[in-house]
Amino acid sequence: MRTNIEIDDKLMADVLADGEFKTKREAVEEGLRLLKRRKAYAALRAARGTLFWDDSDEAWAARRAELARESATSTEAAAVHEPAAAVYRAGKKP
Repeated sequence: MRTNIEIDDKLMADVLADGEFKTKREAVEEGLRLLKRRKAYAALRAARGTLFWDDSDEAWAARRAELARESATSTEAAAVHEPAAAVYRAGKKP
């Protein structure tokens, strides 16, 4: 998207002098990415103290087993179950 904006010349010169960005566009785009990430970081900070993390081997093994059970269950649920074929005997219906 093409946009014309007024940017503080000294601020832009300081950012470009840092050497990290080759163009003004790169500097502005990185600033926009930083603003976007800041919202995600705020959500993570808001969750502080509400999350429990168990990094033990037993916890990882239990989680893998749980995922395997869920996968098996969802595979079975997704399977197409055809109705059983009706068997007809001479003149009799089931």
